Amino acid sequence: MSLFWRTFLLLSVMLGSGILGWVYTLRYLELEPRGVQAAQQIASLVNLSRAALRYTDQLNRLSLVKNIAEQEAVRLQPREPGDKWEAFEIDRFTRTIGAELRSRLGPQTIVASSVNGTTGLWVGFLIESDNYWLQADQNRVQSAMTGRTTMAVIGLTLLLTLGGSALIAGIINQPLRQLSVATSRIREGEFGSRLDEETSTREIRELNRGFNRMARELAKIEEDRAVMLAGISHDLRTPLARMRLETEISVADEEARRNMALDIDQLDAIIDKFMDYARPTQVKLAPVMLSPLVDRVIASVRNTEHIRITSRVAIDARVIADETELARVFANLFENARRYGRSSDGVAHVSVTYARSGHWIIVSVRDHGPGVPTAMLARLTTPFFRGDAARTHAGGAGLGLAIVDKTMTRMGGQFDISNAPDSGFVAHIRLRRAG
Repeated sequence: MSLFWRTFLLLSVMLGSGILGWVYTLRYLELEPRGVQAAQQIASLVNLSRAALRYTDQLNRLSLVKNIAEQEAVRLQPREPGDKWEAFEIDRFTRTIGAELRSRLGPQTIVASSVNGTTGLWVGFLIESDNYWLQADQNRVQSAMTGRTTMAVIGLTLLLTLGGSALIAGIINQPLRQLSVATSRIREGEFGSRLDEETSTREIRELNRGFNRMARELAKIEEDRAVMLAGISHDLRTPLARMRLETEISVADEEARRNMALDIDQLDAIIDKFMDYARPTQVKLAPVMLSPLVDRVIASVRNTEHIRITSRVAIDARVIADETELARVFANLFENARRYGRSSDGVAHVSVTYARSGHWIIVSVRDHGPGVPTAMLARLTTPFFRGDAARTHAGGAGLGLAIVDKTMTRMGGQFDISNAPDSGFVAHIRLRRAG
């Protein structure tokens, strides 16, 4: 999970929990005062009705009851012994109303939600020896925040909370996203990437200034390295060329001259390896046709009497890579096989195969040589590491597989090595498919 979503979820949970807590707290704080107020109003109606009925004779009570029903939206009727009623007190709010009514009208007061199937707020009270029901409008005792209103408020609040959390998380993570993009550019060799040093946040401003100082130092180091590598290459190759010329002219023994020339070629190849490994890390990724590239590298292999390569890569296979760097990867793998993967006949038999795996293409380069001790496999991509004598008689620089591993990482791929099940050594390179 990315940092944005972690921040978003944390803010959403924190703010949502706080809002829910406040909504329910306010709702409960509102219930008791409103219940008491509603009960006081009902009690006042009952007391007024009781007083009016008490001081009215039997003949005028009927007209009084009609007048009360018309003017006050209340209904009075005698309470019969056979009346069936349902209790009104079912939750905290209604229990508050019932308790307040009994405290004002007496403990014998009955509070019902329906009488003989007629719903409403019914209050049973006593006038001398007569029992009456008073039916009041039930809206008088409804909570200001009903269940539907509460859910609507909570839903709208949570929606606003999610939007606010997304906005806040985006604002918080924006400097980190910018830093991540700039870091990726630095990794790809774009040392000119810079971050804004005039932001309003002190910590981000200091971080950006530190990053920019680091980028400037890396750019200076990269520039110095390029100059140094160019100088080393020139200064070493110039005396090697003179040595080759002097060897050809002054050494009379043909075998000694040939051996000296081989030594000079080996020194020249080692310099090439050093330059390849220290090469700048910027690559240009683009769709590359895999089969033609492998064929070109095979055609450029020298010393073909010591290596035979067969390719079984489909003609339509395309990968995302830097064409020059990928060619160098195959050249290093073929050279590694030529040096260390020869069979008993003195020839390195190399096969190049491929397989599609989802969005990836895996190319395998296998020889049929003696293989590598399992304990040394993990170290073969370490710069300047060389395995046992069986694989080092050719006197390599120990950089071939290290260059391959570094190049594959720069191109966003993967490089794995292993021993074949029967015999030989296998190198697997994994690259993204193009299209």
